[in-house]
Amino acid sequence: MSIGTPLHKAKLENKYDAIVIGSGIGSLSTAACLAKAGRKVLVLEQHYTAGGFTHTYSRKGYEWDVGVHYIGDVHREGSVLRKVFDYISDSKLKWAQMEDNFDRIYLGNESYDYVSGVKSFRDKMVAYFPDEEAAIDKYISLVRQVNRYSSLYYMQKVLPTWLGQILYKKLTGPYIKYAAKTTDEVLKSITKNEKLIAVLTGQWGDYGLPPKKSSFAMHALVTKHYFNGASYPVGGSSEIARTIEAVIAGAGGQIVVNAKVSDIMISGNKARGIRLHNGTEVFAEKIVSGAGVINTYGKLLPDSVKQKYQLEEKLKKTTPSIAHLALYIGLNGTTKELGLKTTNLWIYPDHNHDENLSKFLNFQSEDLPVVYISFPSAKDPEWEKKYPNKSTIEIIAPVSYEWFKKWEGTKWQKRGEDYNSYKKEMTQVLLNYLFQKHPNLKDKVAFAELSTPLSTAHFSGHDKGQIYGIDHTPGRFQEKWLRASTPIKNLYLTGQDIVTCGVGGALCAGILTSIAVLGPLAGLNLIKLMSPTRSKAQAKA
Repeated sequence: MSIGTPLHKAKLENKYDAIVIGSGIGSLSTAACLAKAGRKVLVLEQHYTAGGFTHTYSRKGYEWDVGVHYIGDVHREGSVLRKVFDYISDSKLKWAQMEDNFDRIYLGNESYDYVSGVKSFRDKMVAYFPDEEAAIDKYISLVRQVNRYSSLYYMQKVLPTWLGQILYKKLTGPYIKYAAKTTDEVLKSITKNEKLIAVLTGQWGDYGLPPKKSSFAMHALVTKHYFNGASYPVGGSSEIARTIEAVIAGAGGQIVVNAKVSDIMISGNKARGIRLHNGTEVFAEKIVSGAGVINTYGKLLPDSVKQKYQLEEKLKKTTPSIAHLALYIGLNGTTKELGLKTTNLWIYPDHNHDENLSKFLNFQSEDLPVVYISFPSAKDPEWEKKYPNKSTIEIIAPVSYEWFKKWEGTKWQKRGEDYNSYKKEMTQVLLNYLFQKHPNLKDKVAFAELSTPLSTAHFSGHDKGQIYGIDHTPGRFQEKWLRASTPIKNLYLTGQDIVTCGVGGALCAGILTSIAVLGPLAGLNLIKLMSPTRSKAQAKA
Protein backbone atom coordinates (compact mmCIF):
# COMPACT_ATOMS: atom_id res chain seq x y z
CA MET A 1 0.00 0.00 0.00
CA SER A 2 1.52 3.31 -1.08
CA ILE A 3 1.96 6.27 1.27
CA GLY A 4 0.85 9.77 0.27
CA THR A 5 -1.96 11.16 -1.89
CA PRO A 6 -1.51 10.95 -5.69
CA LEU A 7 -1.33 14.38 -7.29
CA HIS A 8 -4.48 13.89 -9.38
CA LYS A 9 -6.46 13.23 -6.18
CA ALA A 10 -4.82 15.85 -3.97
CA LYS A 11 -6.43 19.14 -3.04
CA LEU A 12 -3.52 21.54 -3.12
CA GLU A 13 -3.79 24.90 -1.46
CA ASN A 14 -2.26 27.98 -3.02
CA LYS A 15 0.09 28.66 -0.13
CA TYR A 16 1.69 26.73 2.74
CA ASP A 17 3.96 27.61 5.61
CA ALA A 18 6.59 25.34 4.08
CA ILE A 19 7.08 23.15 1.02
CA VAL A 20 9.48 20.19 1.29
CA ILE A 21 10.80 18.69 -1.95
CA GLY A 22 11.31 14.93 -1.74
CA SER A 23 10.14 12.47 0.90
CA GLY A 24 13.31 10.74 2.04
CA ILE A 25 13.93 10.54 5.78
CA GLY A 26 15.68 13.94 5.78
CA SER A 27 12.64 15.56 4.17
CA LEU A 28 10.16 13.68 6.34
CA SER A 29 11.95 14.51 9.58
CA THR A 30 12.11 18.19 8.56
CA ALA A 31 8.41 18.19 7.67
CA ALA A 32 7.44 16.47 10.92
CA CYS A 33 9.46 18.89 13.05
CA LEU A 34 7.92 21.89 11.30
CA ALA A 35 4.47 20.32 11.70
CA LYS A 36 5.02 19.86 15.42
CA ALA A 37 5.95 23.55 15.56
CA GLY A 38 2.52 24.33 14.12
CA ARG A 39 3.52 24.78 10.47
CA LYS A 40 1.34 23.55 7.62
CA VAL A 41 3.71 21.61 5.37
CA LEU A 42 3.37 20.24 1.85
CA VAL A 43 5.71 17.37 1.00
CA LEU A 44 6.13 16.65 -2.72
CA GLU A 45 7.44 13.30 -3.97
CA GLN A 46 7.95 12.29 -7.62
CA HIS A 47 7.64 8.55 -6.87
CA TYR A 48 4.29 6.79 -6.48
CA THR A 49 4.91 6.33 -2.75
CA ALA A 50 6.62 8.36 -0.05
CA GLY A 51 9.69 7.40 1.93
CA GLY A 52 12.66 7.76 -0.41
CA PHE A 53 15.10 4.96 0.37
CA THR A 54 12.96 3.98 3.36
CA HIS A 55 10.05 2.86 1.18
CA THR A 56 9.11 -0.74 0.41
CA TYR A 57 7.78 -2.33 -2.75
CA SER A 58 5.75 -5.47 -3.39
CA ARG A 59 5.86 -8.04 -6.16
CA LYS A 60 4.34 -11.51 -6.56
CA GLY A 61 3.15 -11.65 -2.97
CA TYR A 62 6.46 -10.53 -1.42
CA GLU A 63 7.68 -7.23 0.01
CA TRP A 64 11.19 -5.74 0.29
CA ASP A 65 12.76 -2.64 1.77
CA VAL A 66 14.96 -0.76 -0.69
CA GLY A 67 17.39 0.95 1.66
CA VAL A 68 16.71 0.30 5.35
CA HIS A 69 18.64 -2.87 6.09
CA TYR A 70 19.48 -2.10 9.71
CA ILE A 71 19.70 0.96 11.95
CA GLY A 72 21.97 1.33 14.96
CA ASP A 73 21.25 2.50 18.48
CA VAL A 74 17.46 2.97 18.13
CA HIS A 75 16.66 0.22 20.64
CA ARG A 76 18.21 2.42 23.37
CA GLU A 77 15.54 4.87 24.48
CA GLY A 78 18.06 7.51 25.57
CA SER A 79 19.95 7.56 22.29
CA VAL A 80 19.65 10.60 20.03
CA LEU A 81 18.29 8.59 17.11
CA ARG A 82 15.63 6.89 19.23
CA LYS A 83 14.52 10.22 20.71
CA VAL A 84 14.30 11.79 17.27
CA PHE A 85 12.33 8.89 15.80
CA ASP A 86 9.96 8.94 18.76
CA TYR A 87 9.49 12.69 18.35
CA ILE A 88 8.71 12.70 14.63
CA SER A 89 6.46 9.61 14.80
CA ASP A 90 4.70 10.42 18.07
CA SER A 91 6.35 7.23 19.40
CA LYS A 92 4.31 5.10 16.98
CA LEU A 93 7.37 3.65 15.24
CA LYS A 94 8.56 0.45 16.94
CA TRP A 95 11.87 -1.38 16.67
CA ALA A 96 12.99 -5.00 16.79
CA GLN A 97 16.57 -5.53 17.90
CA MET A 98 18.62 -7.87 15.75
CA GLU A 99 20.80 -10.68 17.04
CA ASP A 100 23.94 -9.68 18.94
CA ASN A 101 25.97 -10.80 15.92
CA PHE A 102 24.48 -8.28 13.51
CA ASP A 103 27.23 -8.27 10.85
CA ARG A 104 29.55 -11.02 9.61
CA ILE A 105 32.59 -10.03 7.56
CA TYR A 106 34.05 -12.57 5.13
CA LEU A 107 37.59 -12.11 3.81
CA GLY A 108 37.90 -15.03 1.44
CA ASN A 109 37.23 -18.15 3.51
CA GLU A 110 37.76 -16.43 6.86
CA SER A 111 34.90 -14.83 8.78
CA TYR A 112 34.77 -12.21 11.52
CA ASP A 113 31.71 -11.25 13.58
CA TYR A 114 30.59 -7.79 14.63
CA VAL A 115 28.72 -8.06 17.94
CA SER A 116 26.65 -5.68 20.08
CA GLY A 117 28.24 -3.75 22.91
CA VAL A 118 31.58 -1.95 22.87
CA LYS A 119 33.23 -4.35 25.31
CA SER A 120 31.93 -7.39 23.45
CA PHE A 121 33.08 -5.95 20.13
CA ARG A 122 36.47 -5.10 21.60
CA ASP A 123 36.93 -8.56 23.11
CA LYS A 124 35.86 -10.24 19.89
CA MET A 125 38.41 -8.25 17.84
CA VAL A 126 41.16 -8.98 20.37
CA ALA A 127 40.31 -12.70 20.17
CA TYR A 128 40.78 -12.52 16.41
CA PHE A 129 43.95 -10.39 16.65
CA PRO A 130 45.56 -11.03 20.09
CA ASP A 131 48.76 -9.19 19.14
CA GLU A 132 46.78 -6.02 18.26
CA GLU A 133 45.07 -5.37 21.60
CA ALA A 134 46.63 -1.91 22.03
CA ALA A 135 45.73 -0.92 18.46
CA ILE A 136 42.11 -2.08 18.91
CA ASP A 137 41.78 -0.07 22.13
CA LYS A 138 43.24 2.99 20.40
CA TYR A 139 40.83 2.53 17.50
CA ILE A 140 37.77 2.42 19.75
CA SER A 141 39.01 5.48 21.60
CA LEU A 142 39.49 7.40 18.34
CA VAL A 143 36.03 6.46 17.07
CA ARG A 144 34.46 7.77 20.25
CA GLN A 145 36.59 10.91 20.20
CA VAL A 146 35.68 11.84 16.64
CA ASN A 147 31.99 11.33 17.41
CA ARG A 148 32.26 13.69 20.37
CA TYR A 149 33.79 16.32 18.11
CA SER A 150 31.07 15.89 15.51
CA SER A 151 28.27 17.66 17.40
CA LEU A 152 29.90 21.10 17.19
CA TYR A 153 30.85 20.54 13.56
CA TYR A 154 27.27 19.81 12.57
CA MET A 155 25.65 22.42 14.76
CA GLN A 156 27.67 25.14 13.03
CA LYS A 157 25.83 24.22 9.84
CA VAL A 158 22.64 25.82 11.19
CA LEU A 159 24.19 29.04 12.49
CA PRO A 160 23.59 32.27 10.55
CA THR A 161 26.20 32.41 7.80
CA TRP A 162 28.05 35.39 9.28
CA LEU A 163 28.28 33.76 12.71
CA GLY A 164 29.22 30.43 11.24
CA GLN A 165 32.14 32.04 9.43
CA ILE A 166 33.41 33.68 12.62
CA LEU A 167 33.18 30.50 14.70
CA TYR A 168 33.98 27.99 11.95
CA LYS A 169 37.56 27.17 12.89
CA LYS A 170 36.82 26.95 16.61
CA LEU A 171 33.79 24.71 16.16
CA THR A 172 35.14 22.48 13.42
CA GLY A 173 38.90 22.31 14.00
CA PRO A 174 39.06 19.15 16.16
CA TYR A 175 36.65 17.30 13.87
CA ILE A 176 38.31 18.40 10.61
CA LYS A 177 41.62 17.11 11.94
CA TYR A 178 40.26 13.59 11.41
CA ALA A 179 37.67 14.28 8.71
CA ALA A 180 40.47 15.56 6.44
CA LYS A 181 42.25 12.21 6.64
CA THR A 182 41.29 8.97 4.95
CA THR A 183 40.20 5.98 6.98
CA ASP A 184 43.29 4.12 5.80
CA GLU A 185 45.62 6.93 6.91
CA VAL A 186 44.22 6.99 10.43
CA LEU A 187 44.13 3.23 10.86
CA LYS A 188 47.67 2.79 9.55
CA SER A 189 48.81 5.28 12.19
CA ILE A 190 47.73 2.81 14.88
CA THR A 191 48.40 -0.58 13.23
CA LYS A 192 50.26 -2.07 10.29
CA ASN A 193 48.11 -5.20 10.26
CA GLU A 194 46.36 -5.07 6.88
CA LYS A 195 43.90 -7.82 7.75
CA LEU A 196 42.83 -6.06 10.95
CA ILE A 197 42.28 -2.86 8.98
CA ALA A 198 40.19 -4.80 6.47
CA VAL A 199 38.03 -6.28 9.24
CA LEU A 200 37.56 -2.93 11.00
CA THR A 201 36.50 -1.35 7.69
CA GLY A 202 34.25 -4.27 6.76
CA GLN A 203 31.18 -2.01 6.72
CA TRP A 204 32.53 0.41 4.10
CA GLY A 205 29.61 -0.51 1.87
CA ASP A 206 27.37 1.36 4.34
CA TYR A 207 28.86 4.63 3.06
CA GLY A 208 30.12 3.63 -0.36
CA LEU A 209 33.86 4.32 -0.24
CA PRO A 210 36.73 1.95 0.64
CA PRO A 211 39.36 2.89 3.26
CA LYS A 212 41.83 4.76 1.04
CA LYS A 213 39.14 7.09 -0.31
CA SER A 214 36.71 7.58 2.58
CA SER A 215 36.98 10.21 5.28
CA PHE A 216 37.77 8.72 8.68
CA ALA A 217 35.01 10.92 10.11
CA MET A 218 32.45 9.06 8.00
CA HIS A 219 33.88 5.71 9.03
CA ALA A 220 33.88 6.69 12.71
CA LEU A 221 30.25 7.80 12.58
CA VAL A 222 29.09 4.49 11.09
CA THR A 223 31.21 2.42 13.47
CA LYS A 224 29.91 4.25 16.55
CA HIS A 225 26.39 4.04 15.15
CA TYR A 226 26.50 0.24 15.52
CA PHE A 227 28.53 -0.07 18.71
CA ASN A 228 25.37 -0.94 20.66
CA GLY A 229 23.89 -3.20 18.02
CA ALA A 230 21.30 -2.82 15.30
CA SER A 231 17.52 -2.91 14.87
CA TYR A 232 14.84 -3.06 12.20
CA PRO A 233 11.42 -1.33 12.02
CA VAL A 234 8.58 -3.54 13.22
CA GLY A 235 6.21 -3.98 10.28
CA GLY A 236 8.91 -3.12 7.73
CA SER A 237 10.67 0.07 6.73
CA SER A 238 7.53 1.61 5.20
CA GLU A 239 6.33 2.14 8.79
CA ILE A 240 8.81 5.03 9.00
CA ALA A 241 7.00 7.15 6.42
CA ARG A 242 3.57 5.86 7.46
CA THR A 243 3.94 6.97 11.08
CA ILE A 244 5.46 10.33 10.13
CA GLU A 245 2.69 11.08 7.61
CA ALA A 246 0.16 11.17 10.46
CA VAL A 247 2.23 13.81 12.27
CA ILE A 248 2.41 16.01 9.18
CA ALA A 249 -1.33 15.64 8.61
CA GLY A 250 -1.99 16.56 12.23
CA ALA A 251 -0.91 20.14 11.52
CA GLY A 252 -2.97 20.36 8.34
CA GLY A 253 -0.17 19.32 5.98
CA GLN A 254 0.01 16.50 3.47
CA ILE A 255 2.31 14.31 1.43
CA VAL A 256 1.57 14.33 -2.30
CA VAL A 257 3.12 11.70 -4.59
CA ASN A 258 3.52 11.51 -8.38
CA ALA A 259 4.35 15.19 -7.94
CA LYS A 260 7.68 15.98 -9.59
CA VAL A 261 9.00 19.48 -8.96
CA SER A 262 10.37 21.04 -12.15
CA ASP A 263 11.80 24.20 -10.60
CA ILE A 264 11.97 26.42 -7.55
CA MET A 265 10.56 29.88 -8.21
CA ILE A 266 12.84 32.73 -7.18
CA SER A 267 11.90 36.39 -6.97
CA GLY A 268 14.86 38.69 -6.43
CA ASN A 269 16.91 36.76 -3.90
CA LYS A 270 13.97 34.99 -2.29
CA ALA A 271 12.45 31.57 -2.82
CA ARG A 272 8.70 31.96 -3.05
CA GLY A 273 7.35 28.64 -4.32
CA ILE A 274 7.69 25.69 -6.66
CA ARG A 275 6.39 24.70 -10.07
CA LEU A 276 5.32 21.10 -10.66
CA HIS A 277 5.88 19.12 -13.84
CA ASN A 278 2.27 19.75 -14.88
CA GLY A 279 2.67 23.50 -14.55
CA THR A 280 0.93 23.88 -11.18
CA GLU A 281 2.47 26.58 -9.00
CA VAL A 282 2.37 26.41 -5.20
CA PHE A 283 3.75 29.05 -2.84
CA ALA A 284 5.22 28.97 0.66
CA GLU A 285 7.09 31.04 3.21
CA LYS A 286 9.90 28.49 3.33
CA ILE A 287 11.15 26.01 0.72
CA VAL A 288 13.19 22.99 1.82
CA SER A 289 14.85 20.69 -0.71
CA GLY A 290 15.72 17.14 0.19
CA ALA A 291 16.44 16.29 -3.45
CA GLY A 292 20.21 16.48 -2.92
CA VAL A 293 22.59 19.34 -3.73
CA ILE A 294 23.27 18.04 -7.25
CA ASN A 295 19.58 18.18 -8.15
CA THR A 296 18.76 21.32 -6.16
CA TYR A 297 21.65 23.48 -7.30
CA GLY A 298 22.08 21.86 -10.69
CA LYS A 299 18.48 21.49 -11.90
CA LEU A 300 15.85 23.24 -9.80
CA LEU A 301 17.17 26.81 -9.75
CA PRO A 302 17.17 29.42 -12.56
CA ASP A 303 20.43 29.82 -14.49
CA SER A 304 20.73 33.41 -13.29
CA VAL A 305 20.75 32.24 -9.67
CA LYS A 306 23.28 29.49 -10.38
CA GLN A 307 25.61 32.01 -12.02
CA LYS A 308 25.17 34.66 -9.34
CA TYR A 309 26.21 32.31 -6.55
CA GLN A 310 28.56 30.11 -8.60
CA LEU A 311 26.57 27.07 -7.61
CA GLU A 312 27.72 24.92 -10.51
CA GLU A 313 31.32 25.70 -9.57
CA LYS A 314 30.60 24.41 -6.07
CA LEU A 315 29.10 21.21 -7.48
CA LYS A 316 32.31 20.55 -9.41
CA LYS A 317 33.98 19.97 -6.04
CA THR A 318 31.71 17.00 -5.37
CA THR A 319 31.19 13.61 -6.99
CA PRO A 320 28.12 11.36 -6.87
CA SER A 321 28.47 8.29 -4.67
CA ILE A 322 28.76 4.83 -6.16
CA ALA A 323 25.89 3.04 -7.92
CA HIS A 324 24.72 -0.47 -7.14
CA LEU A 325 22.85 -3.60 -8.15
CA ALA A 326 20.13 -4.89 -5.82
CA LEU A 327 18.65 -8.36 -6.13
CA TYR A 328 15.29 -8.88 -4.42
CA ILE A 329 14.58 -12.54 -3.71
CA GLY A 330 11.38 -14.26 -2.61
CA LEU A 331 11.54 -17.76 -1.16
CA ASN A 332 9.11 -20.53 -0.28
CA GLY A 333 9.28 -21.40 3.40
CA THR A 334 9.43 -19.62 6.73
CA THR A 335 12.51 -18.00 8.19
CA LYS A 336 12.81 -20.79 10.72
CA GLU A 337 12.41 -23.57 8.13
CA LEU A 338 15.07 -22.01 5.92
CA GLY A 339 17.47 -21.32 8.75
CA LEU A 340 17.69 -17.58 8.07
CA LYS A 341 19.18 -15.27 10.68
CA THR A 342 19.13 -11.50 11.13
CA THR A 343 22.92 -11.34 10.71
CA ASN A 344 23.99 -9.41 7.60
CA LEU A 345 26.75 -10.91 5.47
CA TRP A 346 29.57 -8.85 3.94
CA ILE A 347 31.48 -11.01 1.45
CA TYR A 348 34.90 -9.82 0.23
CA PRO A 349 37.43 -11.69 -1.96
CA ASP A 350 40.23 -10.83 0.51
CA HIS A 351 41.49 -7.92 2.62
CA ASN A 352 42.39 -5.58 -0.29
CA HIS A 353 39.21 -3.48 -0.34
CA ASP A 354 40.48 -0.56 -2.41
CA GLU A 355 42.39 -2.64 -4.91
CA ASN A 356 39.51 -5.04 -5.45
CA LEU A 357 37.03 -2.23 -6.09
CA SER A 358 39.39 -0.46 -8.47
CA LYS A 359 40.13 -3.62 -10.46
CA PHE A 360 36.45 -4.45 -10.76
CA LEU A 361 35.40 -0.97 -11.92
CA ASN A 362 38.26 -0.89 -14.42
CA PHE A 363 37.42 -4.32 -15.91
CA GLN A 364 40.61 -5.85 -14.53
CA SER A 365 38.71 -8.39 -12.46
CA GLU A 366 35.34 -10.13 -12.67
CA ASP A 367 35.27 -10.77 -8.92
CA LEU A 368 32.77 -8.55 -7.14
CA PRO A 369 34.69 -6.41 -4.61
CA VAL A 370 31.91 -6.79 -2.03
CA VAL A 371 28.56 -8.55 -1.84
CA TYR A 372 26.13 -7.64 0.93
CA ILE A 373 23.34 -10.07 1.87
CA SER A 374 20.43 -9.08 4.10
CA PHE A 375 17.47 -11.12 5.42
CA PRO A 376 14.62 -8.63 5.96
CA SER A 377 11.88 -11.20 6.64
CA ALA A 378 13.99 -12.55 9.52
CA LYS A 379 14.37 -9.05 11.00
CA ASP A 380 10.69 -8.12 11.14
CA PRO A 381 8.76 -9.89 13.93
CA GLU A 382 5.46 -9.15 12.14
CA TRP A 383 6.51 -10.63 8.81
CA GLU A 384 4.83 -14.01 9.35
CA LYS A 385 1.46 -12.34 10.04
CA LYS A 386 1.50 -10.63 6.65
CA TYR A 387 3.34 -13.20 4.54
CA PRO A 388 2.98 -16.71 6.01
CA ASN A 389 5.27 -19.43 4.66
CA LYS A 390 7.34 -16.91 2.70
CA SER A 391 10.75 -15.29 3.24
CA THR A 392 12.85 -12.63 1.56
CA ILE A 393 16.52 -11.89 0.94
CA GLU A 394 18.28 -8.90 -0.60
CA ILE A 395 21.72 -8.89 -2.19
CA ILE A 396 23.59 -5.69 -3.03
CA ALA A 397 26.83 -5.13 -4.97
CA PRO A 398 28.55 -2.00 -6.34
CA VAL A 399 28.74 -1.21 -10.05
CA SER A 400 29.65 1.76 -12.23
CA TYR A 401 26.79 3.82 -13.60
CA GLU A 402 28.82 4.30 -16.80
CA TRP A 403 28.21 0.64 -17.66
CA PHE A 404 24.53 1.48 -18.13
CA LYS A 405 24.77 4.70 -20.12
CA LYS A 406 23.95 2.95 -23.40
CA TRP A 407 20.47 2.28 -22.02
CA GLU A 408 19.85 5.86 -20.92
CA GLY A 409 16.64 7.21 -22.38
CA THR A 410 14.93 3.83 -22.42
CA LYS A 411 11.83 3.29 -20.34
CA TRP A 412 11.59 1.30 -17.13
CA GLN A 413 10.80 -2.37 -17.84
CA LYS A 414 11.20 -1.68 -21.58
CA ARG A 415 14.95 -1.37 -21.98
CA GLY A 416 15.51 -4.16 -24.52
CA GLU A 417 16.71 -7.73 -24.72
CA ASP A 418 20.41 -6.97 -24.23
CA TYR A 419 19.59 -5.18 -20.97
CA ASN A 420 17.42 -8.07 -19.82
CA SER A 421 20.16 -10.54 -20.70
CA TYR A 422 22.68 -8.61 -18.64
CA LYS A 423 20.26 -8.56 -15.71
CA LYS A 424 19.73 -12.31 -15.99
CA GLU A 425 23.48 -12.90 -16.00
CA MET A 426 24.09 -10.71 -12.94
CA THR A 427 21.11 -12.25 -11.14
CA GLN A 428 22.75 -15.66 -11.39
CA VAL A 429 26.12 -14.27 -10.27
CA LEU A 430 24.55 -12.83 -7.12
CA LEU A 431 22.51 -15.95 -6.46
CA ASN A 432 25.70 -18.00 -6.58
CA TYR A 433 27.13 -15.91 -3.73
CA LEU A 434 24.01 -16.65 -1.71
CA PHE A 435 24.13 -20.38 -2.45
CA GLN A 436 27.78 -20.53 -1.38
CA LYS A 437 26.71 -19.48 2.11
CA HIS A 438 23.24 -21.08 2.08
CA PRO A 439 23.29 -24.11 -0.27
CA ASN A 440 19.97 -25.26 1.20
CA LEU A 441 18.20 -22.36 -0.57
CA LYS A 442 18.89 -23.47 -4.16
CA ASP A 443 15.46 -25.00 -4.66
CA LYS A 444 13.59 -22.49 -2.47
CA VAL A 445 13.85 -19.39 -4.68
CA ALA A 446 10.41 -18.57 -6.08
CA PHE A 447 11.13 -15.07 -7.37
CA ALA A 448 14.13 -12.85 -8.11
CA GLU A 449 14.18 -9.33 -9.54
CA LEU A 450 17.31 -7.28 -10.18
CA SER A 451 17.39 -3.51 -9.82
CA THR A 452 20.13 -1.56 -11.64
CA PRO A 453 21.36 2.04 -11.34
CA LEU A 454 18.85 2.97 -14.07
CA SER A 455 16.02 1.81 -11.81
CA THR A 456 17.44 3.85 -8.94
CA ALA A 457 17.72 6.91 -11.18
CA HIS A 458 14.17 6.43 -12.43
CA PHE A 459 12.58 6.28 -8.99
CA SER A 460 14.89 8.53 -6.95
CA GLY A 461 15.67 11.26 -9.46
CA HIS A 462 19.43 10.87 -8.94
CA ASP A 463 20.85 10.78 -12.46
CA LYS A 464 23.84 8.57 -11.66
CA GLY A 465 21.81 6.09 -9.62
CA GLN A 466 23.65 7.01 -6.43
CA ILE A 467 22.14 6.04 -3.08
CA TYR A 468 24.54 7.88 -0.77
CA GLY A 469 24.28 11.39 -2.21
CA ILE A 470 27.71 12.92 -2.75
CA ASP A 471 30.87 10.97 -1.92
CA HIS A 472 32.09 11.06 1.68
CA THR A 473 35.68 11.93 0.87
CA PRO A 474 37.97 13.99 3.14
CA GLY A 475 37.36 16.97 0.83
CA ARG A 476 33.58 16.79 1.22
CA PHE A 477 33.79 17.50 4.94
CA GLN A 478 35.75 20.69 4.29
CA GLU A 479 33.17 22.26 1.95
CA LYS A 480 31.68 25.10 4.01
CA TRP A 481 28.71 25.57 1.66
CA LEU A 482 27.21 22.17 2.50
CA ARG A 483 24.87 23.53 5.15
CA ALA A 484 21.18 23.85 5.90
CA SER A 485 20.78 27.44 4.73
CA THR A 486 21.56 28.57 1.19
CA PRO A 487 22.52 31.91 -0.39
CA ILE A 488 18.88 32.27 -1.45
CA LYS A 489 16.63 33.63 1.26
CA ASN A 490 13.99 31.18 2.54
CA LEU A 491 15.55 28.23 0.67
CA TYR A 492 17.03 25.43 2.76
CA LEU A 493 18.63 22.05 2.18
CA THR A 494 18.13 18.82 4.08
CA GLY A 495 19.07 15.15 3.71
CA GLN A 496 22.28 13.16 3.56
CA ASP A 497 24.30 15.78 1.68
CA ILE A 498 24.04 18.11 4.69
CA VAL A 499 25.17 15.68 7.40
CA THR A 500 26.14 12.19 6.22
CA CYS A 501 24.57 9.32 4.32
CA GLY A 502 22.32 6.69 5.74
CA VAL A 503 19.07 6.90 7.64
CA GLY A 504 20.73 8.24 10.80
CA GLY A 505 22.64 10.98 9.01
CA ALA A 506 19.70 12.15 6.93
CA LEU A 507 17.41 11.97 9.96
CA CYS A 508 19.66 14.30 11.93
CA ALA A 509 19.92 16.60 8.92
CA GLY A 510 16.16 17.01 9.15
CA ILE A 511 16.49 18.20 12.75
CA LEU A 512 19.30 20.62 11.91
CA THR A 513 17.40 22.04 8.94
CA SER A 514 14.32 22.50 11.10
CA ILE A 515 16.39 24.46 13.62
CA ALA A 516 17.68 26.66 10.81
CA VAL A 517 14.13 27.25 9.50
CA LEU A 518 12.53 27.89 12.90
CA GLY A 519 15.39 29.79 14.50
CA PRO A 520 17.17 28.97 17.79
CA LEU A 521 14.32 30.04 20.09
CA ALA A 522 11.49 28.20 18.34
CA GLY A 523 13.87 25.32 17.71
CA LEU A 524 15.16 25.08 21.29
CA ASN A 525 13.33 21.81 21.92
CA LEU A 526 15.03 20.34 18.84
CA ILE A 527 18.44 21.43 20.10
CA LYS A 528 17.71 19.61 23.37
CA LEU A 529 16.52 16.60 21.39
CA MET A 530 19.95 16.29 19.79
CA SER A 531 21.61 15.96 23.20
CA PRO A 532 22.09 12.31 24.28
CA THR A 533 20.43 11.18 27.49
CA ARG A 534 22.91 9.52 29.81
CA SER A 535 21.84 6.88 32.27
CA LYS A 536 23.12 6.91 35.87
CA ALA A 537 25.40 3.99 35.01
CA GLN A 538 26.84 5.86 32.03
CA ALA A 539 27.34 9.00 34.10
CA LYS A 540 29.41 7.06 36.65
CA ALA A 541 31.45 5.31 33.97
